Amino acid sequence: MKNLITRTLTGVIFVAVVVGGIWLHPWLFLCVFGLVTGGLLWEFQALANPGATGLFKRLAASLGGVYLFAATFVYANGWMGGGVFLPYLLFLMYTLIAELYSRSPRPVNDWASALFAQAYCAGSFSLLNFIAFVPAGKEGGGDFTPLFTLAVFVFVWVNDTGAYLVGSTFGKRRLFERISPKKSWEGFGGGMLATLLSSQLFAWLCPEVSRYDWLALSGCIVLFATWGDLIESLLKRSAGVKDSGDILPGHGGMLDRFDSILLAIPAAYIYIEWFIRN
Repeated sequence: MKNLITRTLTGVIFVAVVVGGIWLHPWLFLCVFGLVTGGLLWEFQALANPGATGLFKRLAASLGGVYLFAATFVYANGWMGGGVFLPYLLFLMYTLIAELYSRSPRPVNDWASALFAQAYCAGSFSLLNFIAFVPAGKEGGGDFTPLFTLAVFVFVWVNDTGAYLVGSTFGKRRLFERISPKKSWEGFGGGMLATLLSSQLFAWLCPEVSRYDWLALSGCIVLFATWGDLIESLLKRSAGVKDSGDILPGHGGMLDRFDSILLAIPAAYIYIEWFIRN
């Protein structure tokens, strides 16, 4: 019972912080998801390359990712041009050069994990800025439009809830037993159906986007969110751990809570740019 109360309380606070960060103000959006980006990188470094990533390397990787998110925020807002990314390029160059002096027995593995972490965590969350802001050069360019961003998170949460409820009740056929034995095709279908239905609430809130686009966007997010969940499960299985961390009582780490989002964000961005904004 105590664990259930802890898990519920943490979940409520988590959802409130994320929704507030998306909806209330662009600066709060920057702060919340900048911190999330840093936390994801901090955990990822320890999981992907344990023992080879010292405190300074983890801190540098986290700060580099936070800078990328902030730079993308500034760029998407229309405040600065591409020059805002130059310090991040210097950081990537430093990441490569620093390995010459680290005396690591596996420098290629260190490079691979460090650069993959930046693409997987910082790159993905930085794309949220291009979802949240209307691109420069279009009508309303630079305006903060949080509805699409909120939709990405809501669709992922609805999918997770529907998949859990249906899968735990009716699940028999394993979806990907080698990596995640508990996931089932029945759960996948339940999550997909629940998310498709929830997309029509957004169609009502934003009739400028067709019901069919909302349906397709939600279906696309479910598909890639499921792959994102499996990718993080493979990462944890490779590292031999159950949770990515313990920062969220009852829920594990940051990667445990944002695993599905990490692949859903780029998929949503591609769909929004190709089929909705254009």
